[in-house]
Amino acid sequence: MGKAVHFCPLQHVLAWVARQAIPAVMRGVHCGDAQMVIGALEAIVQALSTMTETLKLMHKHVDPAVFYGIMRIYLSGWKDNPSMVEGLVYEGVQTEPVQLSGGSAAQSSLLHCFDELLGVSHEPQSGAFLKRMRDYMPPDHKRLIQDISAGPSLRQYVFNQDSAPLTEAFQHCVSELVALRNYHINMVSCFIVVPGARARQLRARGEGRDAEALSKAPKALEATGTGGSGIMSFLKTIRDRTNDVSQQPPKTD
Repeated sequence: MGKAVHFCPLQHVLAWVARQAIPAVMRGVHCGDAQMVIGALEAIVQALSTMTETLKLMHKHVDPAVFYGIMRIYLSGWKDNPSMVEGLVYEGVQTEPVQLSGGSAAQSSLLHCFDELLGVSHEPQSGAFLKRMRDYMPPDHKRLIQDISAGPSLRQYVFNQDSAPLTEAFQHCVSELVALRNYHINMVSCFIVVPGARARQLRARGEGRDAEALSKAPKALEATGTGGSGIMSFLKTIRDRTNDVSQQPPKTD
């Protein structure tokens, strides 16, 4: 497991920056202070950029076959998992099976905060899955996301101001979030899609026993993320909806 020890929730590395910057954006919008908003958005841009660069370390320190065939089994849950349709019974605790999703980037409180702050509106199916993932967050995080959603619209404020620097800062922030999600798609391809195709080839040729890590991966997980989502279509939809917010919203009365 030496090649897996560097795997960690890298998206949280600069969470402390965002915790300072997001309230500053909200205060700036509430007070009509464009400079405060611009400064806070620039801090978020830097945080997003550093998160993407840090995420790239996974390519250096984690073997895709080890992640796919060993680690991912333990990260995957027992909700939306065809291998455990009924869920999992905790013997000695309760007799009814429990269904819980596995660990997923969709459970990142920070990314949900960014979505609500920037005004990302997800498609119904993707949005329902993301909202369900909030049940796995600390209650205070979940309340913060709800507070951001209930606050004044940053996107509407930016485009109503007709300020080039403000618009540029907002669109730069959106672009960095899109870049992070693009890189996440790249990682999923490298660590899930490609190893999954390789595992199918090995099984078809009867070589599963010779490919230690890949042969351990259950077939039921080949098309899903650790949280139970249909992985590639889900991530691309999230990425595309994020990119959409860089366009001017409809005028409101």
